[in-house]
Amino acid sequence: MTSLQSVILTLAVAYAVIGALLLIVLVYARLHWSLKAVAIVVTSAFYVISFGGMRGLLGWASTETLPANFKLLATRIVEPHSLEGDPGSIYLWVEELDDDNRPSAIPRAFRIPYSEALAEQTHTADTEVKAGHPQGGRAADFGGGEGTILDLVREYITPKTVLETSGGDSTTGVFVPPPAGAQGSVFNPLPPPRMPPKDAQQ
Repeated sequence: MTSLQSVILTLAVAYAVIGALLLIVLVYARLHWSLKAVAIVVTSAFYVISFGGMRGLLGWASTETLPANFKLLATRIVEPHSLEGDPGSIYLWVEELDDDNRPSAIPRAFRIPYSEALAEQTHTADTEVKAGHPQGGRAADFGGGEGTILDLVREYITPKTVLETSGGDSTTGVFVPPPAGAQGSVFNPLPPPRMPPKDAQQ
């Protein structure tokens, strides 16, 4: 369990305890049943809202699927550490792009499972970004999370042409490097944004 998951679990349990204490108070309180019902409904609603909001805690890298198209802003490669049992991760700070390659101006951090091939491509892309050459990517070329046994099985039944053209299965969370000699880089030079046509002169 990651640190973010433990924080979310702790906050969820704490909120549940507070809700349970409120229910105990309401059982013995001399209030009209309609007021008790409203308090229970409101508490339950806020429990669901707070649990959903915890997923967006600032400062934590998301394990969700990357944006469909994005601009790469920065990277951090954490290599596996066998003694600590850390499988390694690749952190990407990206900005979503619209259909015209215009950035959303809302950068977000994402965590991708480590692989040697992806680490090498990430390092190359980061060097290009630091040299002033913008780099972009697509969610289709990356995994979308931690992956499960079923996802790993799906890798074997996915048509080979899909793996060769995409560079990975976006449902598995596992980066699948392209075959040797294939054009399968997950980061590519980012073309300039397409600007809207200028107003016609009057």
